[in-house]
Parts: sequence; structure tokens; C-alpha cells
Amino acid sequence: MSEQVTLGVAALATAGVILRPFNWPEAIWAVGGAVLLLLFGLIPGSEALKGIARGTDVYLFLIGMMLLAEIARYEGLFDWLAVEAMRHARGSPIRLFALIYGVGVVVTVFLSNDATAVVMTPAVAASMRAAKVSWPLPYLLICALVANAASFVLPISNPANLVVQGSAMPPLLEWLAIFTLPSLAAIVATYAALRLAFGGALKEPVASDIADVALSRGAVTAAFGIIATAIGLMVASALGSDLGLPTATAGLATLLVVTVIGKASRLALLRDIGVGVSWGVLPLVAGLFVLVQALETTGVLTALVTALHDVAQRSAVAASWTIGLVSAFACNVTNNLPAGLVAGSTIKAANLPGNIRAAAVIGIDLGPNLSVTGSLATILWLTALRREGHRIGAWSFLKIGLIAMPPALILALGALTLQGMW
Repeated sequence: MSEQVTLGVAALATAGVILRPFNWPEAIWAVGGAVLLLLFGLIPGSEALKGIARGTDVYLFLIGMMLLAEIARYEGLFDWLAVEAMRHARGSPIRLFALIYGVGVVVTVFLSNDATAVVMTPAVAASMRAAKVSWPLPYLLICALVANAASFVLPISNPANLVVQGSAMPPLLEWLAIFTLPSLAAIVATYAALRLAFGGALKEPVASDIADVALSRGAVTAAFGIIATAIGLMVASALGSDLGLPTATAGLATLLVVTVIGKASRLALLRDIGVGVSWGVLPLVAGLFVLVQALETTGVLTALVTALHDVAQRSAVAASWTIGLVSAFACNVTNNLPAGLVAGSTIKAANLPGNIRAAAVIGIDLGPNLSVTGSLATILWLTALRREGHRIGAWSFLKIGLIAMPPALILALGALTLQGMW
């Protein structure tokens, strides 16, 4: 009975995160579900704390990225980037669309999908205002979809990669050998799907006669902070170190420098940046980790291990496709970080080969392009979108996701399968 109640609470909490009844923030539903589990005695306090602790690296990573993004926004770096984008587009909406997508791939690969959602969305929104685009949503959707499509090029491209791989993380060169072709398939397929979905909207000319925007010392500092973070993440990844601490350190160091050299009141700067950061994301993630911790105590994990082991015994290829497809759609029910925890734990417990774990990574990273709550990056994108005065409903996102996600997932898993046959 307790197992059924635990599953019910987790399902209701997840539904709240997805549907946001009463327009309440996602964090309220995730934290509320975790609190109910504690009040009903369905999870011991020690287990809840263990679940929260599992997300420490993710919390630090998010804090660093959100600080960098807010500093860049406050200092006008996004406004300067918007002007540069307009100039390079030279009035062509198709060129602007491709430019934003290409930048999104680069940011995702070297800074992570969460960084794309947090850092790029305000920049693209500023670009749309500068370009006087009447319907900016097609361009803004790039930030959400490319953040997931390009998120398994490198281990650092998505925190979920670290969650799924855990101690089995392959060396960087081995990772590239496994994921380069599937990543290329996913990136190209997602771009083609977006162009197909929004071809008609890319006929509206964009403004190119944009007034210059001065690049302040604070904006230059923010840019250097972001570049330094990318380098630090690459080094940490190559050394097999956690990514959260170096990211948080870079964010805090950038904030310190901007505070010292800035002309504005230091208290005002710290207050404005502190208010601008989406701190509610942290309890949301913590609540989701507690929900997964509770599910692991219900016996769900044991059942998954047995089922996947049986499939792998019959066919490794079938097991790869099964874990890839199931994990992709599971992300849209539980969010990709919890789903990644379950997938990684299941594969480790079943002692399955690396190609099955690789398929899980692809499913966990690409699957969230189906729904607005499939990944933390998409939730961060939604938050940034609201701050810029734009909104998109779950149904509208789903319609785009149905065009973009399945082909990219099938092609990526197909590329992984072909590599295994060579």
C-alpha cells in the first residue's frame, strides 16, 4: 500500500510541475510532493537528505550559470550581442535563424544545455526586440530545443550526462568516438524539423540598421567570466572532476570583479542581480531528487533492473533501443535529472555494457524536447522566457516537440546502432 501511495504522490507532484495549477511555480509542486512523502512517513528523513545531497553538484552548477547570465544581462552584454547578431544576419531571417542555432550548438557543447537556456534566451529576446520581429517565438524556441539536441556532444554538455554515467564515465576521446555521429544526427534533424515547422514565419524581414551599443567594462568582464567557465569545464571534464564547484566559483569570482570595477552602487548591483537570479530552480531540483529517492525505495528500481536484464540477455541491440526510447519518454513524466538517476542506477545494477548506457544518455538528453518540463534546461528556458515577457503553453510546445524530438531520437539511436555494427 505504501508503494502505491508513494507512486501516487510522485505522480501528482510531477503533474503539478508540468501543468502548474493556479499558475504556481514548479518548485512548489516538487517540494510539496517531497514534504507529503515525509509527513506520511513514506520516506525517512535520512533518505530525503540523501536524495537532496545527490544534487549538490547540480545546485552548484546552476548557481554559477545563473549568476553569470544575470551579470551579463545586467551589464548589457546581451544587448551588445543582439546588435552583432543583427549585423551578421544582414536583414535575412533565415540567416538569423541559422546563426542563432549555430551559436546555440556552440554554447551547449562547451557550457552545457542549462547555460544555453539561461544565457542565450535573454540574448535572443534582445535580438528580437532589436530586429523588430513581430513573432519571436520560432527564434526563442531554438534556445530550448538545441539545448537538448546538442547536449551529448561532450560530457559537460548536460549535467544529466554525469548523472547517467556516474563512475562509468568514459574518457573524453572515447566519449567523442561514441557520441559524435549520434550528436550530429540529432543536431541536423532538430534544425531541419524547426525549419519545417517555422518555414512560413521566416519570411518576415528583420531590421539591420541597428544603433551601436557600447560594451562596458562590466560586460567585458562577464564575457571573460563565461569564456573562463567554458575552459574550466573542459579541464574539469578531462580530469574527471565534478563540474559544479568550478562553475559556482567562476560565477562568484565574476560577480566579485564586476562589483569592484562597476560604477553603480555595489549594494544596488548585488540586490538587482540577486533578485534577477531564479533561485526557485534550486528547491525544484531538490524536490525532484527526493521524489526519485522515494521511488527507489518502492521496488520500482528492482523491477526495472530485472526487465532490462532479461531484454539484454536476448539482444543487446534491443536493450539499447528499449532503454533509449523508454528513458526518452520517461523524461517527460519525471524530468530528465530524476529519470537519469533511475536509468543510471538501473544499468549499473544490471551490469549492462557501455552501448546500453550510451543509449540511455541519448534518450535522457533528447527526450525532453517533447515537453516543457522534460529537462531542467527547458524549465530554465521557460523562466527566462517569462522574464522577457513571452509565454508558451505546454500544448503549443508539445506540438513542436512531436515534430522535432522523435526523428532526432530515432536517427541518433540508429547512428549508435550502426557504430556498434562496424
